[in-house]
Parts: sequence; C-alpha cells; structure tokens
Amino acid sequence: MRVYAADEVHACLPWPRLVDALARAHRRGASVPLRHAHALSDSDRLLLMPAWDERYIVTKLVTVMPGAAHTVQATVLVLDRASGQPLACLDGEALTLRRTAATSALAAQQLAAADARQLLLVGTGRLAPWMARAHFALRPGLQQLAVWGRNPQAAQALALQLAGEGLPAQAVPDLAAAAHVADIICCATTAQQALVQGDGLKPGTHLDLVGAYRPDMREADDAALLRARIVVDGPGALSEAGDLVQARVNGGLRDADVLGDLQDLVLGRLKKAAPGKDLSLFKSVGSALQDLAAVHAVMG
Repeated sequence: MRVYAADEVHACLPWPRLVDALARAHRRGASVPLRHAHALSDSDRLLLMPAWDERYIVTKLVTVMPGAAHTVQATVLVLDRASGQPLACLDGEALTLRRTAATSALAAQQLAAADARQLLLVGTGRLAPWMARAHFALRPGLQQLAVWGRNPQAAQALALQLAGEGLPAQAVPDLAAAAHVADIICCATTAQQALVQGDGLKPGTHLDLVGAYRPDMREADDAALLRARIVVDGPGALSEAGDLVQARVNGGLRDADVLGDLQDLVLGRLKKAAPGKDLSLFKSVGSALQDLAAVHAVMG
C-alpha cells in the first residue's frame, strides 16, 4: 500500500489540476453517503466520510479531540473498487486544505465577477493561506489581498507570510471598510457571530464562506444572505451550515433562495435568482466527493 505524506500530497495537487479534477467529479457524480459522526466521549469525535466511483472507494477518517496537542487529525484510505484491496493512505489534512480551497476557487470562477481585483481574506487559521493561494493561482486578474483577523498580530504575520510568497498581501485593521471595497470576500473562521455585514457590501461582491460548518456558527449576517444568489457545495450545507440554518430560523431565507449546488453550477443548470439578488455566495461545509476528486488527481 502506498503512503502519501503531506508534502507529497501538496506536490501532487497543483491548483489547475485539482480544479479540473473537481469539475470532472461534479460532472460525473459518485456515490456519497452522509458522513457519519460518532461521539468517543463528551468532547472527542470520530467522523467518517465515504465516497466511491467505478475506480476507487475513498474514506476519510477524522478525529476531533480538543484536549489533544493537535485537535483535528485526518487520514484518507483508498481501496480498489473492484477488489476492495487497500491501495493508498494519504495525509488527510493536506488533502483537505487543498481540496477545500480549490473547491471555492472553482465556484468563484463562475460566480465572481470576471473583473474582480480585490480579495479580502477573513481569518488567520491553518486553512486561510491556502484559500488565498488558490484564488490567486486561478484568477490572474486579482491585484490586491487584504487580510483581516480578530488578532491583529496574527493578521500581520499571515500577510507578511503571503507577501513573502509573492502575493500582494496587506493586513487591514477595519473589517467593515475592507469588506465595502472587496470584490471577493473569503471567510475561513470559527466565528459564532456574523463578521460580514450585508448592508456594507457593494453590488457584485462574491462571498466565499468556508467556516460555520455547524448550525451554531456563522460568518455572514442575514442581510448578506438575503441579497445573495446562493450556491452550496452539496446537500449537507442545508442542514449543517450555520449561515443558512440561522437565516432560515430567523424567517428571512427561503429554500428557493438556494439556487443549487456545485454540481448544478458546473453543469449550468442553476435555477434563476429572484429579483434584487445583487451578491453571489458560495457556502461549503466539505464533501467526500471533493476527497474522491483529489484522490484521482493524486493517483491518476
């Protein structure tokens, strides 16, 4: 059985190749059961995310243990579909970072304005720099990268890191002011209260929301969602994503406001948005289909 360490996973997944694999996977489809979540204790969790097609059976195993030195760890196991033989074991964190960022970049290719110039990155965690790298790698017209975080020192450190990689990054102290001029706003946070206020956004802004993967979390307020043409990465977002769940509970967001998922977007079959929707919004919570697509990109 082949073992792919983190560095090798990253090296096997250049952005164009990975985005192409994601688009192909969403065009073809695959078997993707609902993820399984198991309580190991009051605080510890085990998540199982399976998917399969005619070639591979892929299962990502994720442990969430708040008391451990490394809270979240992940491993991807690949089996041969025909025989069940184990083929490979991949570093799950590296694969997740890459495929999450590439999925957002794929959605932005069709949802964000073609002339988008300014990207605002909200968040400074492990995923945040990968989101910036993916968007800039796949959208050459981007010219400015603003970085905001609740910890100004962390935002400054991340901006310096990305600037050292050649990205036009600069930390910004005022989130509302930066959001007002941004063309694309990418949020990768664990916020439990909305950070982005819809009333302060200019028409045509694209919101890329990858945090708020639980119903008690959110990154954008009701005003933003009610102005937006909403696309999700898969059906799980409708019940798991706090931005959507809370906006529905508050009574403003309707099921019809969600135009479809990433497969609908790739195949060009989205429903029409109601009048007055002057923002676009992509909400992702992660899908095993994305893991399966990344495995194809790594292993061929």
